[in-house]
Amino acid sequence: MNAPFIAAASPHVMNTYGRLPIALSHGQGCRVWDVNGKCYLDALGGIAVNTLGHNHAKLVPALQDQLTKLIHTSNYYHVPNQEVLAKKLVELSGMTNVFFCSTGLEANEGALKLARKFGHNKGIERPEIVVYEKAFHGRSIATLSATGNPKIQDGFGPLVEGFIRVPINDIDSLKQATLGNPNVVAVFFEAIQGEGGVYPMQADYLRAVRQLCDERDWLMMIDEVQCGMGRTGKWFAHQWAGIVPDVMPLAKGLGSGVPVGAIVAGPRAANIFQSGNHGTTFGGNPLSMRAGVETIRIMEEDGLLANAATVGAHLAGALAAALKTELTAGSVKEIRGMGLMLGVELAKPCAALVGQCAERGLLISVTADSVIRLVPPLIMSAAEADEVVAILCPLIKQLLAKSN
Repeated sequence: MNAPFIAAASPHVMNTYGRLPIALSHGQGCRVWDVNGKCYLDALGGIAVNTLGHNHAKLVPALQDQLTKLIHTSNYYHVPNQEVLAKKLVELSGMTNVFFCSTGLEANEGALKLARKFGHNKGIERPEIVVYEKAFHGRSIATLSATGNPKIQDGFGPLVEGFIRVPINDIDSLKQATLGNPNVVAVFFEAIQGEGGVYPMQADYLRAVRQLCDERDWLMMIDEVQCGMGRTGKWFAHQWAGIVPDVMPLAKGLGSGVPVGAIVAGPRAANIFQSGNHGTTFGGNPLSMRAGVETIRIMEEDGLLANAATVGAHLAGALAAALKTELTAGSVKEIRGMGLMLGVELAKPCAALVGQCAERGLLISVTADSVIRLVPPLIMSAAEADEVVAILCPLIKQLLAKSN
C-alpha cells in the first residue's frame, strides 16, 4: 500500500497558489479521486474547463489517436483541424474568422491588440478601450490592466494606459464616460463576470451596448473565456441577448482540459491582423485542435447545452429551496448566474468553505471573497446536483451561524 500523501510546500515550485492539501490522481465523469483514494464530486470542473468531465469515453480515444500521429508542428505549416474547428466556431457564433492560441489570457491579450490596431488603422494615435469594474481578463500586464481588481494589480505598476472603467449594466455611465472622446475604439467585457463574483450582463444592456458600438464604430469585444462553450445553455452567453459581437475570446471549456484558446472575429475585426501582426508557437497545434473538434462534436451528440440549462436550473432551484431562510434573512444575498455557471453570494467572507467542502468530498471555489462559484462539468446530472446541495448547504448554514 502506498504511503498517504502529505501536503508540504515544495522547495522547487514557485509559491503562487494557495493550494489545498490534496493531490488528485484520476477521475471518472464528475468524480475525481486523490492519491490516497478519497473520492470527490467535482463542482469546479478545473475552473470551468473540464466540459466533458473526466475520462470521457468518446474524448479519450480520439486524443490517444491524435497522440500517435502529431502533437505539435508549429504554424509554419497548415494544420487541417484548425480549419475544421474554425469553421465550426464560425457556424456556432455567426462570426467569420478565428485565430487560435492556447489560453484565455492570450485570447484576451490578442483582443486588446486587435482593438488598438483597429484604432491606429483609423488614425487614432492613443486608442482607448472601455472595461468594467470587477472584471477579470488575465494576469499579463495588459490584461491585468484591463482587469478591475486592485488586489491582483497591486505590486505590478505601472499598469498599461488606455483603459476607461465603468460599472456593469449601466448604459448611462458608459455614455457619460465616453462623451466627446474620439479615442474610444472598443468596449470589452465578460458576458458573465466570473472571478468578479458571477455577475451576468443583462440582456437589455448587451443590446444597448451593441447599438452604441454600431453608432460610434467601436468594436464590441465579449470575453466568453469562462462563460462560453455551452456553459449557460447556449453556445455563448451573449446569445441569450440575441446579439453578435465583433470580437470574442474563448478558451477554458473549448478543449475539455487540453489547452485551447481562440479569438473569434466578425467582419469588422476579421481582417485587422495581417501577416506578422500576431502569432503563437503552441496555438492551434494538432492535439489542441483535435480536442476542440471532438469536444464540440460530443457536446452536440450528447445534448450538453440542453443538459447545462436543465441541470443548472435544477441546481439553482435546489439551492434556493435549501437556503430559503437565509435568503429571506439576507445572510445569503443572492443566487445568480445561468446554466451551470452559478454564484451563491453570502453576506460574509466564506473562503473557509473551500476546504470544508473538500473534507466532505466536494470541490468548489470561492471568488470575490464571499461568492461560492459552481462551474461543474456540463455532463453533471440532476442527482449529482442534489449531492452538491446536500453537502454545500449545511456547511453554508454552519458558517453563517457563527458570529463574526
